[in-house]
Amino acid sequence: MKKLIHLSLLFLFVQFSVAQERPFFEDYSWDANPQYIVNESDAAESMMALKDKTITEFYFDENSNLTEYYLEHKVLWLNSDEKIEAYNKIYLPFSAASELKVNRARVINKDGSILELDKSKILTAEDEETKRTYKFFAFEGIEKGSFIEYYYVVRRYPDYKGKRLTLQDDFKKKDVAFELYAPSNLVFKFKSYNNLPEVAYDTVSKKKLHWKLHLDELESLEDEALSAYNASRKQLVYKLDRNLVNNNRDISSYGNVAQNLYEYYYQEYPKKTQKALAKFLKETTAAEQGDESSKVRKLEFFIKNNIFLSKGNSNELKDIDNVLSERVANETGLIKLYIALLRNMNIEHQMVFTTDRREVRFDEDFEANNFLNEFLLYFPESKSYLSPGETGSRFGFPPPQFTDNHGLFIKEVAVGDFKSALAKIKYIDPVGADQTFDTMIIDVAFDADNLTNSMITFDRSFSGYNAMYMQPFMNLINDKDKEEMIESMAKSIQKEIEITAKKIVDDNPELFGVKPLQFVIDFTSEAFVEKAGRKYLFKVGELIGQQMQLYQEKERMLPVESDFNRSYFRTINIQIPDGYRIANLDDINIDNVYAKDGEELLSFKSSYVIEDNVLKITADEHYRINRIETALYEEYRKVINSAADFNKITLVLEQSLSK
Repeated sequence: MKKLIHLSLLFLFVQFSVAQERPFFEDYSWDANPQYIVNESDAAESMMALKDKTITEFYFDENSNLTEYYLEHKVLWLNSDEKIEAYNKIYLPFSAASELKVNRARVINKDGSILELDKSKILTAEDEETKRTYKFFAFEGIEKGSFIEYYYVVRRYPDYKGKRLTLQDDFKKKDVAFELYAPSNLVFKFKSYNNLPEVAYDTVSKKKLHWKLHLDELESLEDEALSAYNASRKQLVYKLDRNLVNNNRDISSYGNVAQNLYEYYYQEYPKKTQKALAKFLKETTAAEQGDESSKVRKLEFFIKNNIFLSKGNSNELKDIDNVLSERVANETGLIKLYIALLRNMNIEHQMVFTTDRREVRFDEDFEANNFLNEFLLYFPESKSYLSPGETGSRFGFPPPQFTDNHGLFIKEVAVGDFKSALAKIKYIDPVGADQTFDTMIIDVAFDADNLTNSMITFDRSFSGYNAMYMQPFMNLINDKDKEEMIESMAKSIQKEIEITAKKIVDDNPELFGVKPLQFVIDFTSEAFVEKAGRKYLFKVGELIGQQMQLYQEKERMLPVESDFNRSYFRTINIQIPDGYRIANLDDINIDNVYAKDGEELLSFKSSYVIEDNVLKITADEHYRINRIETALYEEYRKVINSAADFNKITLVLEQSLSK
């Protein structure tokens, strides 16, 4: 998701005459005779950066308006066909609101020959879906071992209220640099993440303020499964903090942001609009429901089934009257609609701005607008969240990557007739594992005349995030597709089955978050039992379906970052055939747990009891934390692999001694 709104300026720059040097880029160029060398120790790399420089300058133009000049200069050594294919086009940050001041690119081959791209190789294209125009360098003549070098300068609207720059990638870099120039009255603040050194102030520069960071070498960081890769890369954030001329401090403070957002979203609408809102609310029937949660669920269900969410950014899509009449809105328009209707029903709520923690974790100590990328509504009475702009999400189960994170909560406060906003950074609790579960109850009996033939009742229920990709949309699925969904549910366990009965329970989309979605399937199969002499081998573990297994050939570098907490409950009831016993019951017992301060956070436990000739196996699995630090990875892997170990259990049925 992109930022929800373009925040208005938090302050006015005082227009004044100030002695400024020319913009840095006017004196910037590349080496006329480049001598890029790859050390023998790096010869096996598939690619490497020999230069990775970013410079940005905030500059008062001839009309005393603040503008920004942004430069990227890179030299990439490409040493594989795959990397040549990946980097033969380099896209430029071009838009209608920006101006490309400089764009140069060249290929430097192994023999030292240089081919500079002419203007015809800097191409313009249009995205068919978004109609957005973009520019790119189209490199030709690249060989294994060639260098591509390019730099460009863009003049653009200044982005100074919080900008994130990621420096680390999945390939090694050398000569990595970041610099920021600003007029002598504009003071910036910086913060580095993931052990990146801090940006330093240049005390030598006099006419401009200047900050810089330089690394001779930056190690690569490989993406790993189940990781928040982008959030883990070395990066920095910068923001404008003070204007010394008018002594304006804390320019990027969340207090100012909260007030601006409150004034934008909590408008007092004219009577015509209020009448249209009341009519729409009556159509939703939300106000007629019982408790607050029921009201919010009904409201969300109606909006997400009747208002089309557009990715456009036109004013009509944000205008509440147009949204009500045309039933089309972008995310900003939807937020306005929700807030207006919630206020109409006097339902207490708060706006929440946060991040996708897989991309960047919200920093509670550094106020910057780049941490205000994602939007939620919070309901204090139920302590639940709603995501207006995520059509696949539902009340109580916001996009999980927005939770287990901090966020900026904006609350409406009133003193008499005066209303305002109060901003506070708080933690967004993740949904508990007890609310997102996958429950299996499996009853097994064997044909007395043919023990290889199993008769199975498979009862599986999904709740919370496990149900969210199905249950809210069941009204959009026709009967034939529902039949196929049920069959695929059973055949995900074993393809060689014969279904004798099947049904879905509680598939009403409005029951999401209220009742689980349940599949009940009866089938027979000869795929689970094999005869071995006078014994029978029953592959009981396969009844829970194939399980993920983690292999780790290399040392784990990144923490595990799961989407959401979750639980699996599995009960298998097996009618033991008359005259038989199970020889290896102890194979069922698995107990792998990671606990902290007496609380079990990760666990897989399987056990059994026998009552009235019925073997009852339970195999429960819980993940009550999303983030597992690297030092605990083996504990996590042990629990994950326990389910795979259970999946391999085969019970041996042999004739009892009394037979």
